[in-house]
Order: sequence, then C-alpha cells, then structure tokens
Amino acid sequence: MKKYFQFDELGTTYKREIIGGLTTFLSMAYILFVNPSILSLSDVPDLPSELRMDANAVFVATALAAAIGTLIMGIVAKYPVALAPGMGLNAFFAYSVVLGMGISWQTALSGVLVSGIFLVLLTLTRIREKIIDAIPQNLKLAVGAGIGLFITFIGFKNAGIVIADPATLVALGDLSNGNTLLTIFGLVITVILMVRKVNGAVFIGMVITAIIGMIVNLIEVPDKVVSSVPSLAPTFGAAFANFGDIFTMDMLIVILTLMFVDFFDTAGTLVGVANQAGIMKNNKLPRAGRALVSDSTGTVIGAILGTSSTTSYVESTAGVAAGARSGFASVVTAVFFLLALFFSPLLGVVTPAVTSPALIIVGVLMVATLGDIEWKKFEIAVPAFLTILTMPLTSSIATGIAIGFIFYPITMIVKGRAKEIHPIMYGLFIIFILYFIFLV
Repeated sequence: MKKYFQFDELGTTYKREIIGGLTTFLSMAYILFVNPSILSLSDVPDLPSELRMDANAVFVATALAAAIGTLIMGIVAKYPVALAPGMGLNAFFAYSVVLGMGISWQTALSGVLVSGIFLVLLTLTRIREKIIDAIPQNLKLAVGAGIGLFITFIGFKNAGIVIADPATLVALGDLSNGNTLLTIFGLVITVILMVRKVNGAVFIGMVITAIIGMIVNLIEVPDKVVSSVPSLAPTFGAAFANFGDIFTMDMLIVILTLMFVDFFDTAGTLVGVANQAGIMKNNKLPRAGRALVSDSTGTVIGAILGTSSTTSYVESTAGVAAGARSGFASVVTAVFFLLALFFSPLLGVVTPAVTSPALIIVGVLMVATLGDIEWKKFEIAVPAFLTILTMPLTSSIATGIAIGFIFYPITMIVKGRAKEIHPIMYGLFIIFILYFIFLV
C-alpha cells in the first residue's frame, strides 16, 4: 500500500493521510445536505411534485457519487483530491435548467450524463486541454466569480434576507423573521469559524445552526439520527428515461455550459491542490490525464445515480493543509462518504435557514477570482463584468456565459487585438448569437 501510493517519495504516513482525508470530508460534508435541498427545489413553494427530485434519493446519489468519484481519483490518479456534486453546477441544474427553462429534471440528468461522456472523450483525445487553453483566462475568472454571486443571491433569497419587490425588483426582507434571524446567526458563526481557519468550518456552522434552530423550535427535532439507507430508485437511471429529449438547441446550450464550468472548475482545483501538496513537477501536473478522466467519470456515474455534475472540490486543500499528500487520503474520504449514507434522518433538520449560510460563504470563496481580472483594460473589463453581473440578475449561469462570450470578440476586435482571439471563441460567439435569436 505504501509503495503504491508513494508514501516515502511524498514524505507522508498513514496517520497524516487519515487525518487529511477526514479533514477533507468534514470540509465538504455540507454538500450531502445542501445538494438534496437545491436539486429538490425545497425553497420553491407551490411547485408540482413531478418537478422536484426526491431529496432522500438525491442524498444517496450525492454520497455515492462522492464516494465512487473520490475513490477513483485516489486509486487511479493517486491525488489527494475529493469529488462531489459541484456547487454552482447544482444551482444551474435546478434554478436555470429545471425552474428557468422548464426542462424536466430527468432530461437535465441526461444532459449531465452526455456532458460527462463528452468530457471523458475530450480528455482521452487531449482535446480538453486545447479547449481550456482557447478560453481567455479573464473570462474563466469571470465565470467563477459570476457563479459565486449567483449562489450568494440564492442564499440571501432562500433565507428571506432579500425578497421580491414590485417597485425595485428586490428589497431587504423582514429581518425579525425567525428563520431569517437563524440564517444570520448561522452566517455569523460560520464567518467566525472561517476567519479562525477552523477545519470544516462550513459543516460545523451548519451543525451549530441546526442545533440552535431545534432549541428555539424553528426546526423539528428528528426522531432518530441513524437509519437504513434510503431508496435510490426515484433517481437511479432516470438519466436514460428522456434521453431522446436532449436533441434541442436548449439542451445543447445546457450541455455546453455544464462542460464549460466543469472544465475550468476541475482544472483550477487540480492545479491548486497539486501546488499546495508539492505534487507539481516543472510547472506540470503529473498524471493529469488520469486525474481529468477520474473527474469526468465521476460526472457520468453521478448522473446515472441521480445527481448533477460531480467535480473536484477545492476543499481538498484543507486536507492537504492537514497533511494529505497521496491518493490514500482520497480513499479515506471516500469511506467517510459511504458511512454518511446511514445518516439520512438528518436531512429533515437541514432547512433553507441552515443551508443558506453555506451558500453565501461558498459564494464569497468563489468571487476571490475577481482580483485577478485585468479591470484596467476596458476590452477585458466589459465582457468580464457582463458575465459576472448577468448571472445573478437573470438567474442563469448560461446567460452570463453567453453574453460574456459574445462581447469578448467584439471588444477585442475593436481594440485591434483580433489575432489574440482563438478560432474556438469565434465558434462560440456564433452559437450564442443564434441562441439569443432563436431560443430566448
């Protein structure tokens, strides 16, 4: 075991890997409860039941997708990187595709499955790296920041901190409302934990918020904590049910968006974790192909199980900081995700008031990329700004990407920098123009 995971070469031990794997799990365990809440659209009232995914089944799919994806990453790529359904991608799935575009969640899962298959093929043929290189860095950064603002807005809305207003579109909500106050309390606690650099701060913040909610009778106390694993039947294989419905321009845009976000989310995470772990060699990722295939395979498996795109988690850096250096840490993290399957009764205590602080904090972390955008160059600032702003304002990640990718060639050509634009960007420019003309 030590030889396979290169313990001696990496200067690590079983103790360090186990602690690192546990730390990574605690840092991202919130997804077990946030993902079912988002995909079931639990915060949207008066929604027909057929539009909601079964929260218990999504919980199981989330845990299994995370466990299997992380296990593959650890054993095949030997990276201390954990996988799970991605934040931002799940919001796009639920709020933009299902709620906004009116596409059934079964068809949306088909889109996730196809995007995962394409990512596997693109990685195996090394086209994935070429496409990643074709997208300008500033737009990659803008997309990440825009998704962060979108997730934060969802958190504010779910908590009642921001509400609809006929005069101003949005306004400050009733801060004396019990659930809103509980969200604010949870946010303050989580911020304090984050500032103090407590491992698993987001997860611990959710636990404390849920406990306080039960004490003040805002959350019902569960009858039990541990139970048998819920049925996966409501979501398992649903990606194949409406597979024929993916051959539309709407679904093409959905699939491209899923692929785009997963592209750069994964690449950025792998580079960041590898740098921190000292795995990078000559500024290159060793076993990069294996890592990317592991990530894409996770998306395929997750879609079949019944969840949105599975991707590498930046929270893995917490595990690295705690000592993780090899793929064995990922194996440890995967085991904890499997054990989590028996704690489904806790889903009932994870209300929007409990998940909203997590959404807001994740949004804060994602907008950190804003500082790296070249704002002083107007030809860059315009498409970047429009990409970021239109995501929360239109409640659509795809729309934000489309507008940014349309304006980028225009501003660059006018500036006399046409030669810097990759041909792939012109192709995307045409696709998104046609999207707005015929579908929006």
